[in-house]
Amino acid sequence: MTNPVVAELVELLGLERLEDNLFRGQSRDIGTRYVFGGQVLGQALSAAQQTVEDHRGAHSLHAYFLRAGDIGAPIVYNVERTRDGRSFSTRRVIAIQHGEQIFNCTVSFQIEEPGFEHQMAMPNVPQADALPSRKVLSPDELEKLPPKLQRWLGSKGPFELRYVEPRDEFNPGKLDPVQHIWFRLVDRIGDSPTLHRAMVAYASDFNLIGSAMLPHGISWLTGKVQLASLDHAMWFHRPFRADEWLLYSLDSPTAQGARGLARGQIFSADGRLVASTAQEGMMRLAEGK
Repeated sequence: MTNPVVAELVELLGLERLEDNLFRGQSRDIGTRYVFGGQVLGQALSAAQQTVEDHRGAHSLHAYFLRAGDIGAPIVYNVERTRDGRSFSTRRVIAIQHGEQIFNCTVSFQIEEPGFEHQMAMPNVPQADALPSRKVLSPDELEKLPPKLQRWLGSKGPFELRYVEPRDEFNPGKLDPVQHIWFRLVDRIGDSPTLHRAMVAYASDFNLIGSAMLPHGISWLTGKVQLASLDHAMWFHRPFRADEWLLYSLDSPTAQGARGLARGQIFSADGRLVASTAQEGMMRLAEGK
């Protein structure tokens, strides 16, 4: 691992252990106003995993975002060891900043065991290598954005993204609420399944609620909408590597009441369904727009 941005993310997800069930994490400023939700997801999953023995791996996560996170302050993760059974373990994680809960989640772990197998087929879309890299914004386009977004979009992040159905975020048209995005880390990391799950939990928050904006011709770059993640659910089905191409197949079945619902399926390049996600987010038309 030689890429400093990937090394920074590995360190960010590793956390500092304060007590047996207490961890502290820092934040990476990616250009958003508040702490990126995927970071809190990945750190909470990492904290929970560090309290589980017997090589049990996470199979599901259900989380709520309660308050916006402060990028300039550390986040403390308190893990409750709810249950350790013969096959499953459950952990509850509370994330705290400035004495208040900003996030909580429940994570379930399971020993590895055989069972029935089936899955839906991967969508028939071009492979990642057949698609162009994400378009780099021109200086003129960057100047239209707030300074923080300029810094984020003008620099390379830890994940490479390739869009099957790219759209102009400055002039978005109304589209069906479906999109497919390939993603992978830009550098290789170790073989720990725990680390790879935390990495994909981090990446799973990118573009998810954005799928609910597609039918309305709005974009997070236009400033016409207020967006915030309300909850996030994730299921891990099969082994994968975050540093190899994964296809994120996304759709939004409904939006109403200033909320949008989005769902995702994550496939390996060889067609295995490795994870699923769901998220509801606040979607409000910005005042004066």
